[in-house]
Amino acid sequence: MLLLKLDSVSRDFDVSRPWLNRVLEHEPRRLLRAVDRVSFDVTRGETLALVGESGCGKSTVARLIVGLHAPTEGSLAFHGRRMQMIFQDPYASLNPRWRVRKIIEEPMMFLENKRDVGELLRQVGLSPDDAERYPHEFSGGQRQRISIARAVVLEPNFVVLDEPTSALDMLFQAQMVDLLRELQRKRDLTYMFISHDLRVVASLASHLIVMRHGKVVEEGPAAELFKNPKSDYTRALFAAAFRIEAVPNP
Repeated sequence: MLLLKLDSVSRDFDVSRPWLNRVLEHEPRRLLRAVDRVSFDVTRGETLALVGESGCGKSTVARLIVGLHAPTEGSLAFHGRRMQMIFQDPYASLNPRWRVRKIIEEPMMFLENKRDVGELLRQVGLSPDDAERYPHEFSGGQRQRISIARAVVLEPNFVVLDEPTSALDMLFQAQMVDLLRELQRKRDLTYMFISHDLRVVASLASHLIVMRHGKVVEEGPAAELFKNPKSDYTRALFAAAFRIEAVPNP
C-alpha cells in the first residue's frame, strides 16, 4: 500500500546577502537548489533510509515531507493517518522548562481519547516516575526515548527520523535500534530513516536511497544495494564508511 509519494520535488533557498543591497544597488538574487527533482514512493510497513554525505539534501527532504518547508517545484502526497518527526538533537527538541509529563501530554490536545503517559514511558524503556522529571535530568539516549514517546502518542503510521542515533554511543545506538524495531512491529509503523551511520542503516532499512548534491543517485532494496551498489558514488560512499570503521584504535 502506497503511503507517501514524492514527484519531482525541488527546494530552493535564497542565499543572497541582503546587506549588500545597501552598498550595491543591483546585487543579484542568488538561489541554492538544496533538493533537485527528487521522486520516490514509500510503502506501508517499510523502513526507507536516506543516506549520503553532509549537505546532500537528506534533512531538507525530511522537512519537506513533514511540512517544515514548502517545495519550490513538484508535489508530495501523503495517504496515511498522521506523520511525526523525531529530530537529531533531543537537547533542542524538548522544552527544558517542562516536565516530561507536559512534553508528552501537549500533543494529546488533538486526541479525543487521552493516553497513559506512564504506559508510554514504559513502552520506550523508561519508568512512569520519569514523567515528573525535567529533560536535563536524563542522558542523551533517554532524552531521545522521550522524543519517541512524544512522537508515538498521536498514533502516527509514518515517522521521519533525522539522525536519531548520531549523538549516542554504540551501546545506546544498539538499544535504540531494538526499540525502533519493537515499536514498528507493535504499532505497524512506517519509517523514513536518515543517517550517516551505514552500520545502523544496514540493521534497520528495508529500502535505501542514496543522495548526492540534492539528487537521487541510486535506490533499491537495502540488502541488494549494500551487496551490489551500481553507481561509482555509492561504491565510494560504502567503501569509505566501512574502511573508517575498520581502522583500529591506537
